[in-house]
Amino acid sequence: MSDTGRQSFTDKAESAFKPDSQKTLSEQAGDKLKGTSDSIASTLQPEEQKSNTQKVGDTFSSNSNENKESLMDKAKNAVGFGGNNTTQ
Repeated sequence: MSDTGRQSFTDKAESAFKPDSQKTLSEQAGDKLKGTSDSIASTLQPEEQKSNTQKVGDTFSSNSNENKESLMDKAKNAVGFGGNNTTQ
């Protein structure tokens, strides 16, 4: 369970695994807004106030704001759902 004021883990997973090509523009905009809001909330919430499940969720989604590719993004790119697909 995510902490109060944070995006639910279920919502994050649903958003991450539905390809952008199958989303409406409003879904894409909503995902971006929710992701940005959750990232800001993660940054503002001190680590010592986060529940253990929230810490794990933040680690999984790379909400540490270090501009590193998240595990979720790596998984999406590996199966072809991410935006960073390249053909070689």
